[in-house]
Amino acid sequence: MDNVTTPSLLHRFSLTNPPKEIPDLSNHKNYMAEVLWSNPDLYEKLRDKKTTLGVSFVQCIKTGIDHPSHPHIKTCGIVAGDEESYQMFADVFDPVIKRRHDGYLPFAQHISNLDSAQVNVKNMDPSGKYVLTSRVRSGRSIRGYRLSPAITFDERRLVEKTIVNSLSKLSGELEGDYFPLHGSCSYISKPNGMSVEMETDLRFRGMLFQDTNSSPLHVSSAVYCDWPDARGIFHNKNKNVFVLVNEEDHVGVVSMEGGTKMQVVFKRFVDLLKALEIELRSEGKEFMYNDHLGYIATCPSNLGTSLRAGCLVKIPLFSSRHDFKERVRQMGLQARGHRGVDTEFRGGIVDISNASRLGHTEVELVNVVINGVSQIIKWEKMLENGENIK
Repeated sequence: MDNVTTPSLLHRFSLTNPPKEIPDLSNHKNYMAEVLWSNPDLYEKLRDKKTTLGVSFVQCIKTGIDHPSHPHIKTCGIVAGDEESYQMFADVFDPVIKRRHDGYLPFAQHISNLDSAQVNVKNMDPSGKYVLTSRVRSGRSIRGYRLSPAITFDERRLVEKTIVNSLSKLSGELEGDYFPLHGSCSYISKPNGMSVEMETDLRFRGMLFQDTNSSPLHVSSAVYCDWPDARGIFHNKNKNVFVLVNEEDHVGVVSMEGGTKMQVVFKRFVDLLKALEIELRSEGKEFMYNDHLGYIATCPSNLGTSLRAGCLVKIPLFSSRHDFKERVRQMGLQARGHRGVDTEFRGGIVDISNASRLGHTEVELVNVVINGVSQIIKWEKMLENGENIK
């Protein structure tokens, strides 16, 4: 192929002086690389373009060039530096989104539905033996600010200030406190951040940011710039509501508890989102959203609902089958290690969650998880009894 940079330049891909010719992406396995490699003229067309806020095309694709593939999933290989990135660089984003979201087209419209009364009331695990926890998580971004791959030091602090101010006004079951990461000096009320012990405990329980050494993709996409400044976590008194500030997205909203009460978890999640939106609007702020892409996220994989509803399930027999991941995929689900996408299954404990985000409502996706986990538990029981599953 003509106009190709030699592979050695992949390790020196520069944001300030990007190569004039497209890097060799022939061995890359992410969606962005597929799109660019099949149409290399796009690189030259977009290479020097920037959004109104100054986000460049090369900032968006750097992570996918630096990291050809991922050991557990197929990545998008591209991130957005601001809301406008999805329009300015649509020649690449649109086909990536189509590949990642089951053929989602540029003219399609996304519909949101947060009516918790429509969630299936089925008990996924009547025995209480298999489902360890139920969780609903979603990301949000505040309109007007750059996203994490391009956000400035001062902007990140403004995002923290805006979100924490809104969180401080929550009441009732949602009332809680904000704890900056240890070493962050941005929050006056807690100038040194949380204690090392608290941070270690939260991270061990999977309720904190990924360690900076655990995600090369985040490092490459500049998510960890100025670490740990202006990052932190809010939780309520019952520790079943968490809000992560300035991780991959501006806000990560989490509702969780032990057991199978996904309906309760989802309602609390909705209540938190609605309360947070009300407080943000009172300050003249709003979350990024449009009718085509839904809620705007840094990674195209999280567009739409940006929702991941999931259960931590103990299924040692079913998860050890050679067709486990394929069966899960056919139900519209995905399986991860219990400490996230970068981890393996251990002890038969698997995080089962919805695979789709865009083109489906929140209620639809939660119900997919409830029905899917119920079926998976039935299969596990059958295997325990020595029965075959079809």
